[in-house]
Amino acid sequence: MNQVVDTIASVNDVINGIVWGWPALILLGAVGIIMTCLTKFFQVTHFKHWMDNTIAAIFSDSHVTGKTKDASITQFQSLCTALAATVGTGNIVGVAGAIAAGGPGAVFWMWLIAFFGMMTNYSENVLGILYRRKGENGEWHGGAMYYLRDGLGAKPGMKTVGSVLATLFSVFCLLASFGIGNMSQVNSMVSNVVTAGSSVGLNIPPIAVGIFLFIAVSAVILGGLKRVAATTEKLVPFMVVLYFLGTIIIIIMHISMIPEIFSAIFRGAFSIQAAAGGGFGYGLALAMKMGFKRGVFSNEAGLGSSVMVHSSSNVKEPVRQGMWGIFEVFADTIIVCTLTAITVLSSGMVDLTTGELTELGESVGSSSFVSAAFSNAFGPAGAIFVALAILLFAYSTVLGWSHYGSTACHYLIGEKGIWPYRIIFVIIVLAGSVMTAQLAWDISDTFNGLMMLPNLIGVLALSPLVAKATKNYVDRILKNKKDVKPMYSVIPEIQSMQEKN
Repeated sequence: MNQVVDTIASVNDVINGIVWGWPALILLGAVGIIMTCLTKFFQVTHFKHWMDNTIAAIFSDSHVTGKTKDASITQFQSLCTALAATVGTGNIVGVAGAIAAGGPGAVFWMWLIAFFGMMTNYSENVLGILYRRKGENGEWHGGAMYYLRDGLGAKPGMKTVGSVLATLFSVFCLLASFGIGNMSQVNSMVSNVVTAGSSVGLNIPPIAVGIFLFIAVSAVILGGLKRVAATTEKLVPFMVVLYFLGTIIIIIMHISMIPEIFSAIFRGAFSIQAAAGGGFGYGLALAMKMGFKRGVFSNEAGLGSSVMVHSSSNVKEPVRQGMWGIFEVFADTIIVCTLTAITVLSSGMVDLTTGELTELGESVGSSSFVSAAFSNAFGPAGAIFVALAILLFAYSTVLGWSHYGSTACHYLIGEKGIWPYRIIFVIIVLAGSVMTAQLAWDISDTFNGLMMLPNLIGVLALSPLVAKATKNYVDRILKNKKDVKPMYSVIPEIQSMQEKN
């Protein structure tokens, strides 16, 4: 068994080094920059507008939160399901790991990739709505596989390329749902519950936690998207507010350290001094790489994942759903990840002057940084709080990713493949509960990268269409030009249907 695991790890290391090498990371950043420029810095120039039509609309627009009569879900449910999949252990364990490996400077690069990633996610959602199809049961089906096949594939001489990339994306997504969306999340949940139990004298077997999670996951995802959306709609706001309050209390307790923390972040981001095990400039490269990787792992902008649930929304305007994509990245990385970073950097586990781990940090280990920070502030209750937060975050991620895998399976096999997929998915929950943590995270990283490459090719190829749809929306809605025909879909039948509604 150990030999098999070692072989899997070796093969994964080779693939991971390719898909997360500098060329892929440069492509990721370049697509975000290009989409930001083509949309004229929409995330900045129309900040108030997209905030009014996302988070503020939850309290003022019944169409955003009201129940749907068909198989579609509401805009708020699509956001919550997308956030359920993105706000996971990457926001806690991933951020701590990035700081441990790349120093405080990794946080800056996480912010930077999130800033441009807002428009990558926006573009994915716009394309998702433009190319989505309606199934026989009334449920919308959309995602990168559809705009690769029907968008990229519609260009002269690109039909085969579009179809192949769409199939590859779907296969990678299916596999990723078992990695980032299942094994790594379950593994983190199990290890934290076991650790929290031991802190109060309880010896909890990992498989016992796995069985509990198997039952909890099965009860929701076997009910389909509507049940997943109804669950995440209640779970996500609760868990985010709970974690927000906990981190804010710790930050207030260390308020005097805030200037020093931000100084360490910016200083570390541009430091070209040598780092342990590397030459001159290695520290900067490592900070950038860890910030980019963990930033994408956290908010998933560029992976083409969350567009699959955003495409199921009852929204009519592609740009309106695109704005939910901007808010998703903003909430996930700029807010939640930043709170985690400040909590870790105020805990004494990282030397803010050198950016290296202190003796305390070395002894604790990056996977337990946040737990230790909360324990320092709240005693044993702090470790239990973090275990609960990771349990909720990771559980919600598993729910969200189950829909992504189902969508990929539907594209590859059709409706008949969804039930077998869901059964396999819940069985893998048990496997994740006994897998080694490092291998689970490494496999997740690899599948992320494999999804990212075909998706970014599609977004880049269709970038003029995103710019056109954005201009169309701005002219009609923000500049109030009544004579501009709306762009709802590239599919004539759906365009006509939406114009009548």
